[in-house]
Amino acid sequence: MPRWALSHRADPVARDIADRHYNRQKIGAKQFVPPGRCIVLVTDRQDAFWITSFPIADYVQHAWPGAMVCTAFRNEGDYLSSDLIAEAVAISRWKWPELHPLGMVSFVNADKVRRKRDPGRCFKRAGWTHVGFTKAGLWAYQILPEDMPEAIEPLPYPGENPPPMARINGGSKMLAVIDTFRWPAPVGQPEGWA
Repeated sequence: MPRWALSHRADPVARDIADRHYNRQKIGAKQFVPPGRCIVLVTDRQDAFWITSFPIADYVQHAWPGAMVCTAFRNEGDYLSSDLIAEAVAISRWKWPELHPLGMVSFVNADKVRRKRDPGRCFKRAGWTHVGFTKAGLWAYQILPEDMPEAIEPLPYPGENPPPMARINGGSKMLAVIDTFRWPAPVGQPEGWA
């Protein structure tokens, strides 16, 4: 059974955890997710959060355009971070089953995480590969589609305030977030491309 539940880009529980993440830009701001397609997850114990962003390749400035991006991950509980990462990847596959050949990437600031032999060790233990550094010196990790776990469905949203623009998904009664912001289709792509 998964440990992650669907959340949303303004969930106060996830926002509180996000406020303690090193890449948080405006502590206390209502939203904590970059614009565009995303999935936000909070553990069933509400002690970890994860964001997968899926930016349109034409708008990406790093070396992995088209890949999904783990925008933020913070675990304050006792679940193994590597297990949570693997599950979050599987849920991201559930949300977006059509995978880009570059899979998913994440960037780790070695100066902002707890000292260890290799920054991003939990990503490595979850099957990700260190693939270099960004121009800003962040450690870049990647997991390719063939190395990703199979898709799994997340738990339903546990909080009192259901995600905005939620709908019932089929007979499972699973709450599914409808993206609240849609980028225009890139040049050459049909309308509705996502």
